[in-house]
Amino acid sequence: MRTAHRDGHHVGLLFSKVSITAANETTQENASRLAIDEINAEGGIRGVPLVPVAPEVGVSPEAFRIAAEWLCDVQKVPVIFGTHMSSTRKAVLPVVESRRTPLFYATLYEGFEYSPYCFYTGSVPNQNSVLLASHVIRHYGNRVMFIGHQYVYPRESNRIMRELYEHAGGTVVAETYLPLDAPEEDFERVLAHARDLRPDAIYSTVVGHDIVKLYRAYRRLGYDPATMPIASLATIETDLAAMPSEASEGHVTAAPWFDTLDTERSRGFVARYRARFGADAPITACAEAAYFQVHLVADAARRAGTLDAAELVPALDGAHYDAPQGRVTMDGDTHHTWLWPRIARVNSRRRFDILYSSPTAVRPVPYLVDHALNFDAHSLR
Repeated sequence: MRTAHRDGHHVGLLFSKVSITAANETTQENASRLAIDEINAEGGIRGVPLVPVAPEVGVSPEAFRIAAEWLCDVQKVPVIFGTHMSSTRKAVLPVVESRRTPLFYATLYEGFEYSPYCFYTGSVPNQNSVLLASHVIRHYGNRVMFIGHQYVYPRESNRIMRELYEHAGGTVVAETYLPLDAPEEDFERVLAHARDLRPDAIYSTVVGHDIVKLYRAYRRLGYDPATMPIASLATIETDLAAMPSEASEGHVTAAPWFDTLDTERSRGFVARYRARFGADAPITACAEAAYFQVHLVADAARRAGTLDAAELVPALDGAHYDAPQGRVTMDGDTHHTWLWPRIARVNSRRRFDILYSSPTAVRPVPYLVDHALNFDAHSLR
């Protein structure tokens, strides 16, 4: 059993400030620190504060693995919050499993994974892909073009989206993968094929700062998002902040939370975050998940009386928290989280207009085998 350090319970934060997704990872680390501050202000874990330990992490999955080993073996942290891309999560999983140190992962991902020592608080395909495909098919059409990066999440997300489209009688007209940090002319070259292929939408699994390159290339080619939008689960507030409004307006996405969600808990979270990190600091759905997962762990630890995995993991079964998106609950069987799917479209102010919000939290189905687009299409404005 791990014991607290003299200054409190050390907990790992595993995010990179130099990776292709550094902007999003920064929001996740910020939100984790905000939650830790709030927990400590409430008395920590039975009077013992949480102390974040955040090593500098490089770009590669190997860099994340080495940092995770340092957190586990040198710092002896009982839990780790972090990793962002599926490639980095998969590099870290053998480390946390062999040390029995729970990892809490706050990014949407492709599903089809279970680990006794990983808890997933980002959305899985039945909580985002199904809703996005339903919306795009209803409002734009069922011919889609795929463009993504060359790693596990884009390929698996596209596989699922292909099955959703084909189940609904749709067609994938092209599927292209580019390396991370590809030059902007490569995105323009791939998008140019849309003139001849004439898809109804472009489904993008491009991530990080390459998202801006994609949207700028789309804009230069003169395409119209009113008739052929980019639909992307990966496009978030940090990306909108990095591109002009004319490049982002009209495109669509799905996520459990947006910084424009107008509820008391959401407004309060946004106000506290920006009071701490800057009035114009972007906040993402991944940051919201990073925030509430720390609170979920703290609640379970208070009930268990420890952060030790043997007692903490059972206490997380059914743990819930009134998050900015709504009440979220940890599913003990899958280690995934009940979430609140939403659809949004970018407006002229580079903000997300929420078009649809699920009336209830949706149970996670990480092993998506039912490909029916069964959301109420009439509720998708």
